[in-house]
Amino acid sequence: MKNIPLADVDHLDRAVLPIGTDYPAGRILDWHEHRRAQFLYGATGVMVVDTADGTWTVPPERAVLIPAATPHRVRMLGVSTRSLYVEPGAVPWWPARCTVVDVPPLLRELLLAAVEFPADYSLSGREGAIATLLLHEIAARSPLPFHVGIPSSGDLAALCREYLAAPDAAVTNTDWAARTALSERAFTRRFRAETGESPAVWRSRARLLAAVPLLRTASVSRVSGRLGYSSPAAFTAAFSRAFGMPPSRFAAGRG
Repeated sequence: MKNIPLADVDHLDRAVLPIGTDYPAGRILDWHEHRRAQFLYGATGVMVVDTADGTWTVPPERAVLIPAATPHRVRMLGVSTRSLYVEPGAVPWWPARCTVVDVPPLLRELLLAAVEFPADYSLSGREGAIATLLLHEIAARSPLPFHVGIPSSGDLAALCREYLAAPDAAVTNTDWAARTALSERAFTRRFRAETGESPAVWRSRARLLAAVPLLRTASVSRVSGRLGYSSPAAFTAAFSRAFGMPPSRFAAGRG
C-alpha cells in the first residue's frame, strides 16, 4: 500500500500493515499517536522524531521503532518512508520508548516488497511469510545511539528543545543556570537528575545530532564550522566517538 492513511486500513485483521508514503521536504507530522506500534523506515532523507521524553534523529536508510499509543511528532527532510504498523499483541518484545535501528539489506528488501501488498493481503503463501519474517528481522535489530533525552520539567525541556532547534557552541552552563534562576551547581545537579548526564555533555551530543540533517546538503568541513568545531578533524573524531561511524557516511560532499 502506498500513500494510504492508516485510518483507512487500521480495522483490517492483519498483524502487520505495510504502508509506503512520500513526503515533501520539511513536512512536519504534528503531535499524534497510533493504536499500533510503528516501524518507520526512511528510504531517503532524514527524520527527527520527538516525544515527551526525547528526540531521535533517524539518518538515511535507518528506522525508528515507535511504541503503540506514544504521542510523537515527526519532521521529514526529503523522506520517502516505508512503515509497518503492528498490532501490539504481536510484538510483546517491542521497546517501551522510541529506538533507532539499522536496516540491513534483507530487511530493506522485505520492506520494499511488503509495501506492494494489497491492504487485505493473503496470510498464507508468500505475503504472509514476508510479514512474519519482517517481525523476526526487526526483533534482531540492535539500538543505535542517535538520540538525546528531554528533561521532565517544563523549564528545562524548553531550554533543551530551543537548543536542538538552534545549537550554539557558545552556550554555557552559566547561561542556562541564569535562565532558570538557579546557581550553576544547583542547575547542573537538577539537570543531571532529570537526564542522567551533565548539561555540557547533553549539549555536545545535541550538536552532533544536529549535524545529521545538515550533512544532507553540506560537506563535513561546512558542517563542522557551522556547529562551532575547531576543525573538521575535531568534528569527525567527536561524531565517530558518539555514533560509531564517521560523518562522511552521511555527507553531501567530501570534507
